[in-house]
Amino acid sequence: MTTAQFIAFNLTLLAALAAPGPALLYALRQSVAGGFAAGVATGAGLATMAALWTTAALLGLNAVFAVVPWAYLALKTAGALYLLWIAVQLWRNAASPVSETVHPGARAFLGGLLVNLANPKSVLFAGAVLVVIFPPDLSLAAKAAIVANHLLVELIAYTLFAACLSSPPARSGYLRLKPVIDRAASILLGALGLRLLFGR
Repeated sequence: MTTAQFIAFNLTLLAALAAPGPALLYALRQSVAGGFAAGVATGAGLATMAALWTTAALLGLNAVFAVVPWAYLALKTAGALYLLWIAVQLWRNAASPVSETVHPGARAFLGGLLVNLANPKSVLFAGAVLVVIFPPDLSLAAKAAIVANHLLVELIAYTLFAACLSSPPARSGYLRLKPVIDRAASILLGALGLRLLFGR
């Protein structure tokens, strides 16, 4: 395993983080609505689950999904339903005060964890990236280093994200437009949930 391979992995990871999806959308909304602490806690949950998906890919879970397709289907369905539940809650609480709709600390961490758990495609993505970038005969220490690196990169990225989005101008803008923003986020998360539920 070389430095060049680590750099390639991190660049791919950063590109994936920047791509619009449930994780980015959820982190954005939590950071703007709940402030820096809620954004960091949410990001920590998202990063932890993403690193666990990479661990699963390194241990061959993507091969298990290929052999036992119903396991992937069951996890994908549960994840899609969870995203749809979040979308419904966002829509219903769009007019509620921020304190009633954003949960700091452990609940924000758990929310981030569940949002990334809701997308089992992450393990397939991680598996594909790992196969392309790293050699197949990785040692246990090398696999641990890849997972630790993944966790650290995502923690730093989501912390910086939260710092930018929790600024007073961003927060005041969100508070002015909360019903519109929350309903737009609800529609996007609902669409992603439906795509996960019915997509191949």
